[in-house]
Amino acid sequence: MKTSTAERLEWQAPATATVPEVEPEPQDLAACLAGPNGQDLVVEMAHDLRSPLTAILFLAESLQNAENGPVTDSQRRQLGLIYSAALGLCATASDVLELARGGDRLLERGPAPFSVVEILNSVRGMVLPLAEEKRLEVQLVHPVPERRIGHARALGRVLLNLATNAVKFTDAGFVEIAARPLGATRLEFSVRDSGEGIDAAVLPTLYQPFRKPSAAPRYYFSSAGLGLAICRKLVHAMGSKLRIETRPHWGTRFSFELELPPATL
Repeated sequence: MKTSTAERLEWQAPATATVPEVEPEPQDLAACLAGPNGQDLVVEMAHDLRSPLTAILFLAESLQNAENGPVTDSQRRQLGLIYSAALGLCATASDVLELARGGDRLLERGPAPFSVVEILNSVRGMVLPLAEEKRLEVQLVHPVPERRIGHARALGRVLLNLATNAVKFTDAGFVEIAARPLGATRLEFSVRDSGEGIDAAVLPTLYQPFRKPSAAPRYYFSSAGLGLAICRKLVHAMGSKLRIETRPHWGTRFSFELELPPATL
């Protein structure tokens, strides 16, 4: 069973970059980004950000687990916040990398057996520190039998993005991460929060990456819109559609259905 954060997220080392021919030095960063190697520069910057953040995650996790000596409850909560902040920054860097690659790569060569419970527990474990600091309950709902055949890494990535932002923008109540059977081979996955709901003014541009800020007081995702754009692309690549239900003072629920045959032992 995977235990470390980096292993659960299954981050990969950056590929070796090809050194381009010497070109005239641009005048500023904007010129670099607008040039022919602009996308490569963004990818390298995202990799450079993710490496030290991964180290922070490992250290925070090690200290939380008291591997180097006992910690107080207050210190454990503080370490949880450090962990959550680093995790959020790593997720943003990962979103930039995914978007640069098209945002719809499933990563696996094909469907494979996986544990639904293990994925949901892993996602819950990664968002729990911030949820506990905000006194939010993180609920899990999963089916039996729970071993299925599908694209586990893409599924986990979508649920983690949705759950992270549900916790981030919910001030009281709960976040529910669920997988409910709709038949012998079909499951509905959902993430619901008890927050204020998404402002109607934001909905028309909710799935657009790099959207411009508006006068709406709250965003469900960051104003850049990367997380939800990646979720939508990955869900589509798995053969489904990301749906949203939201009402004021009821909260928000993202859901999608997947065809996942039971895995034989």
